[in-house]
Amino acid sequence: MFGRASSVIGIDLGTCNTIIFVTGKGIVVNEPSVVAVEKGTNRVMAVGTDAKRMLFKTPGSIHAIRPMQGGVIADLESTERMLRYFFSKALPRYQLIKPRMVIGIPSSITEVERRAVEECAYKAGAREVVVIPESLAAAIGADIPINEPAGHMICDIGGGTSEISVISLGDMVVTNAIRTAGDDFDDAIIKYVRSELDLIIGGGVAERLKIEIGNASPDKNIEQVEIKGTHAADGLPRRMEIDSEQIREALAGPVNKILDEIKSILGKTPPELAADIVERGIVMSGGGSLLKGLPKLISTETKVPVILAPSPMDCVALGCGKYFDRARGFESTGDAYGNLNE
Repeated sequence: MFGRASSVIGIDLGTCNTIIFVTGKGIVVNEPSVVAVEKGTNRVMAVGTDAKRMLFKTPGSIHAIRPMQGGVIADLESTERMLRYFFSKALPRYQLIKPRMVIGIPSSITEVERRAVEECAYKAGAREVVVIPESLAAAIGADIPINEPAGHMICDIGGGTSEISVISLGDMVVTNAIRTAGDDFDDAIIKYVRSELDLIIGGGVAERLKIEIGNASPDKNIEQVEIKGTHAADGLPRRMEIDSEQIREALAGPVNKILDEIKSILGKTPPELAADIVERGIVMSGGGSLLKGLPKLISTETKVPVILAPSPMDCVALGCGKYFDRARGFESTGDAYGNLNE
């Protein structure tokens, strides 16, 4: 009775953004995974979008942090507070029955890290918590027919991790998650600008460059933008110009790591399933997959078609929200995660 009456919440607890899907409502929360607290009192000053505006700009009395690092919880207390805030926005204020929560996590997560996710969700108000691998959630969210006796490949590039999996008959045949993703794109741009232009920029500027002129493959149209930062030599504010070719060069390192992992997973895929993937293509999801030219580069290097999922940033949350409908039979947290990795 409680299972039918309670809400089902699908959560993409991401390093960069937390996205929440509620059955019957759709995506109700999509905000940065950032919490700002007052030092000394530990009082929460802001969460999500408001807290991100404070990141790296707070006075000594306020500390803005990202409690998720590399796809896992780095600060349990802050993550719990963040989730409570997001749940208050996602659900009615007065709800008698606690919700069931399905949370996408990296397949490479340790048992301790998995239990930290569960504990945080229960403390934030869950009645039942199920954790599933992000790539399985992304595949469900991308409407891939995962229960077919055929090979389907999904590449989910988030903020902290990239997870690549081959799925058949509702289970993962080959999978791996690497901690190279969207945050590494930003870090690579920061390092490049420092070494090549002697300019120190912050994460916000790097993210803007990635979104506006970032490109993983050569492009005939070379775009230029102005950036502002601190000159490394004299410490004074400075304006400079940078172009898309330079950004592509900066991104080459992390992009190639993801490409190498995709090739590695393809190399471990059984021939029958590999034949299906050649026909059906590789589906890409996650915010990192939106990097211009990345699907084209992967297709060129692997000789396999690459398809960008509809609403790629929402796939994990959508898949978590649809999990009980698509994967009945996994009723407990341990069974849901354990059976998928046997």
